Amino acid sequence: MKNEQTIYNLDGIPPLKTAVPLGIQHILAMFAGNVAPLIIIANAINLPIDERAYLIQCAMFVAGIATLIQLYPIGPVGAKLPIVMGTSFGFVPTSLAIAGKYGLSGVLGASLIGGLFEMVIGTFLKPLRKYFPPIVTGTVLLSIGLSLLPTGVKYFAGGAGTPGFGSIKNLLLGTIVLVTILFFKQFTKGITSKSAILIGLVVGYLVAIPMGMVDFSSVGQAGLFAFPTPFKYGLTFKMDAIIAMLLMYLVTAVETVGDISGITMGGADREATDKELAGGVIADGFGSVFAAIFNVLPNTSFSQNVGLVALTGVMNRFVVALGAVFLIVAGLFPKVGAIIAVMPQSVLGGAAIVMFAMIAISGINLITKETLSGKNSIILAVALGLGFGLGSVPEALVNLPESVRMIFGGSGIVVSGTIALVLNLILPENPEENPVKKTVVQN
Repeated sequence: MKNEQTIYNLDGIPPLKTAVPLGIQHILAMFAGNVAPLIIIANAINLPIDERAYLIQCAMFVAGIATLIQLYPIGPVGAKLPIVMGTSFGFVPTSLAIAGKYGLSGVLGASLIGGLFEMVIGTFLKPLRKYFPPIVTGTVLLSIGLSLLPTGVKYFAGGAGTPGFGSIKNLLLGTIVLVTILFFKQFTKGITSKSAILIGLVVGYLVAIPMGMVDFSSVGQAGLFAFPTPFKYGLTFKMDAIIAMLLMYLVTAVETVGDISGITMGGADREATDKELAGGVIADGFGSVFAAIFNVLPNTSFSQNVGLVALTGVMNRFVVALGAVFLIVAGLFPKVGAIIAVMPQSVLGGAAIVMFAMIAISGINLITKETLSGKNSIILAVALGLGFGLGSVPEALVNLPESVRMIFGGSGIVVSGTIALVLNLILPENPEENPVKKTVVQN
């Protein structure tokens, strides 16, 4: 019983037999999302295969270090919460545009300046906290969950653009993972219930091998040990690239506020403190500066792991720290990372669908902490209506300038967060009771 309660304690140290599988579960949940942005950029600028593998190695190493800083703060840098950091998908559209014009060095230079900028935002976040009530952060969190659901379905079907996308084998494999997770989560207790995601991923991986869906050739080609080289691709500072990145860092700061709120709501049923929010955003920026030095795109809190905390209720720093150490090891010993990298995307998809939906539910819980009527209902309706709508139909912005499309056309999160923030500032409070509610009371 004591061990069972320890995993719910933020600062508790559960036994390794309990903590290790829970930590690896976190890493498996974020692994594909952490390396995919680097693969996309590497493909876009035609880097050779060995360079792509090197960038994946850097991504794992950086994510592990950045996660440890979030867990165990250095001064004001870090939220002291079980936040998993990784390469941000949100920066991919902007990074592609910059890479096409200035190469990878242009992306990394702009990322470094943007990281410093986000650290400044975090420093002044406390006086800005009043502008982020539950209706705003909850709307952002709900938008994150909803915007990730299509990604989860694409994983489930085998990965968009892959030859077997939507095949019966991929759909069957994703379903096996999903059913396994539901069974262990709902029909077992203790460590097997808390490790349901990990068990589902392992079962899916093992089933995929005899199905001929796992290619281990890249594992054999991977090196035994390698240390990432800082500044390997250099840094180039171009004003237009920096401005585009700064705008994206504003957005990712809001997303991080939403993720931190999701962690505390899902794991402890409370709102995040000013210190946690400020430290988390500062660490977000610091991690991105560190990432730029080690050749990686901006790092940010990973929403799928927020969903994992909400699903399991395990809000423990030591558990996530073990996962972070595993990431660092994978970054230093390429064969370790390669074994995970060959996991079929449909295996991840079976887990991602559940985790992404749990993020949306955490957002709903945050939004409904206050009465959802009057001003709050209008904020949510307009923010989701336009944000989720434009995120689903980005071609609606085709006639806007490219710089605007890069910011608002790639994700409904940006639009939803911006609208929720602005409407919360400009709409007047409605002191009158909701007429519908008054009628119900009179009856």
